[in-house]
Amino acid sequence: MKNLFLYSCVILSLFSCSKGQPDIVNLYTQRHYKVDEIQYKNFEKLTGIKVNVVKSNADELIERLRNEAENSKADIFISVDAGKLQKAASMGLLQNVSDDIQIDNIINSLLDVNDFWLPLTYRARILVYSNDRVDVNELDSYESLSDEKWKNRILVRSSSNAYNQALMASVIANNGYEGAKKWSKRIVENLARSPKGNDRDQVKAIYSGLGDVAIVNSYYIGLLLSSKKEEERKAGEAVSVFFPNQSENQRGTHINISGMGITKNAPNLENAIKLMNYLLSEEAQNTYVKNSYEYSVNKSVKPSEIVQKWGDFRIDSLDLNNLGVYREDAIEVFETTGWK
Repeated sequence: MKNLFLYSCVILSLFSCSKGQPDIVNLYTQRHYKVDEIQYKNFEKLTGIKVNVVKSNADELIERLRNEAENSKADIFISVDAGKLQKAASMGLLQNVSDDIQIDNIINSLLDVNDFWLPLTYRARILVYSNDRVDVNELDSYESLSDEKWKNRILVRSSSNAYNQALMASVIANNGYEGAKKWSKRIVENLARSPKGNDRDQVKAIYSGLGDVAIVNSYYIGLLLSSKKEEERKAGEAVSVFFPNQSENQRGTHINISGMGITKNAPNLENAIKLMNYLLSEEAQNTYVKNSYEYSVNKSVKPSEIVQKWGDFRIDSLDLNNLGVYREDAIEVFETTGWK
């Protein structure tokens, strides 16, 4: 065990190994993926630092942090939505990113311009379409889904979902509130069914013939194609991936992140910094892409083989904090246009 500790200090020199710190780090996290358990176990083996995890939805965790204030035991807050990180930062629940966290190899456009949180992984909000019933040349942008040709053909989950709220916030930021309302109204008119289910369910609905095009997060396609369940693999094989808004005069495909911030009153600050450095390392980022099919925020790490087959795409350069700034407006647009 002593040799393991010494070895850890060598390969994790950026962590500034120290025997003086408590051997724990406490996370409040919205993430619920198996890959996270792998990451934390690997970190524990490498450093001897125990990772304690509290899981819940982002709003509940934010409220808990607010109520606990200086008595909170949480060191790191993790969300699957930049908008929730912006919310936590705006409430004064996060501290500025430490200079001891290594970000030189992190994609610059994914960093918080206000320096309160860091990206962990990112995913694209893509279009998937039926291989049998849709010609790829019919597809163009998110905005083009409002065309009448898509009437009774579009599938999407409910407006209460954070991913859709973030997408709508990006539409508002790019096209204005009234433009977003017009778009949302037309999407509702073009739905194949009332919004329900998760992103996997939208793909399965295409496979079942209930609709032809769905708005989903990219990593779900990787999860379906790699599933042990034959029915899920067939659903994934029945569709193809399309990155919208890629023309020269368009803004690029909307993306969102999983991200993390150190809490304002983190009691185990040094250990929190060590864990964040580990999760941003090439080793940990490779673990993410190979297990969750998310995109790495580390420039040195390529996507999984499944994801690489979809090709490269241009990302919407919108400041991701806008996904939180325009969140309430997005919810209002959904309510006024009947997007259930």
